[in-house]
Amino acid sequence: MSRPRAAIVVTGSELVRGERADLNGPFYAREALLLGLDPASLTIVGDDAGDLEAALREGFRSDVCLVSGGLGPTHDDRTIELVARVAGRPLELDPALEREIEQVSRRFAERMKREYADFAPGVTKQATLPEGAVSLGIAGTAPGVVLDTGSCVVVVLPGPPGELQQLWPRAVASGPLQRVLALTTRPTRRVLRFYGVSESLVAKALADAGGDGDGVEVTICAREFEIHVDLIVEPGADARADALQKAFLEPLKQFLFGRDERSVQELVLQSLREQGRTLGTAESCTGGIVAARLTSVGGASDVFRGSIVAYGNEIKTGALGVPDSLLAEHGAVSAEVAASMAHGARERLGVDVAVSVTGVAGPAGGTPEKPVGLVFLHVVGPTGDLSLRIELPGDRHLVRARSAVTALHLLRRSLEPPV
Repeated sequence: MSRPRAAIVVTGSELVRGERADLNGPFYAREALLLGLDPASLTIVGDDAGDLEAALREGFRSDVCLVSGGLGPTHDDRTIELVARVAGRPLELDPALEREIEQVSRRFAERMKREYADFAPGVTKQATLPEGAVSLGIAGTAPGVVLDTGSCVVVVLPGPPGELQQLWPRAVASGPLQRVLALTTRPTRRVLRFYGVSESLVAKALADAGGDGDGVEVTICAREFEIHVDLIVEPGADARADALQKAFLEPLKQFLFGRDERSVQELVLQSLREQGRTLGTAESCTGGIVAARLTSVGGASDVFRGSIVAYGNEIKTGALGVPDSLLAEHGAVSAEVAASMAHGARERLGVDVAVSVTGVAGPAGGTPEKPVGLVFLHVVGPTGDLSLRIELPGDRHLVRARSAVTALHLLRRSLEPPV
């Protein structure tokens, strides 16, 4: 049985101009696949009404059309109007939705010390929906909307990714979409995450294991200097997936660090919690990126105590206690200074575990002995020390980003139980 087809239409001129990356299209595609839909197309279109209408007309030819953006209160937010036009439905005010948006807008007006009358036209606009549409409520002030045209179920959600993802479960639970999903068989998804191995070697391991097919689809993606592998397994193909996964993992076991969606920083923080330990960082060339990655995770304060960004040598000495003699003898970019920074951070921050990073990010500052991309990292904890010297390719941005990811994975390794 063929899967119902899903078309994805993402609108926003800032996306077309390259000012912002699209996160909604990939989210819709992944979710559609896991719901048993066939994500057949992804169209990104600007705010021009003619272009958006054409994209919607094409999208409405599918069983499901997933739309994001253009639900705001301003004149160029025209998605709902155009959905109604393409569906051949008149627009009508949803009083309950209007009251919901009004409550939020009044709070906004009060905080901004403005009259609610300034917001009222936008409230009415956002509460006006195609006849027969189902409101999913709001995220911010923008509503989520589901419309069954008879031949296509249209889901329209706000453009900000957080708001879209907040309303997505309501869209999935809505009656119109559930009627389509009743016709599908849902695959399962297996997640494998690798670090320290190239994409080409992972692809070779897959080919040597027999490749995908026979109800198992494998995707390999290099993301944030890691290799992410997903196995999409159709109902009845579990035995084939088990055999493929076992053979595929055999040459890659030492590089596998995760079997779920958790990031390396989440894994580090979870290990620290389980071990009852605290963490601090000392950063030079990364300028706080490691700490930023860690604190991007909710609840990090349970175990993460702080960071010392010691960019200049005087800060390495004053804030971390790195001896002047060590800097003079070995230079700021050295294994010896990285170790001293980590030990200094552990002592000054009063933590159980500390990681340090020092390197030459470029574009200037490199020498034949210490080229751009040379980075030293060090972890110190109750079980001892772990150090690493790496030479990274790429520009300044890539060297700094890769150094931070490497520091997190070095932390992860240091916290793993001995084999």
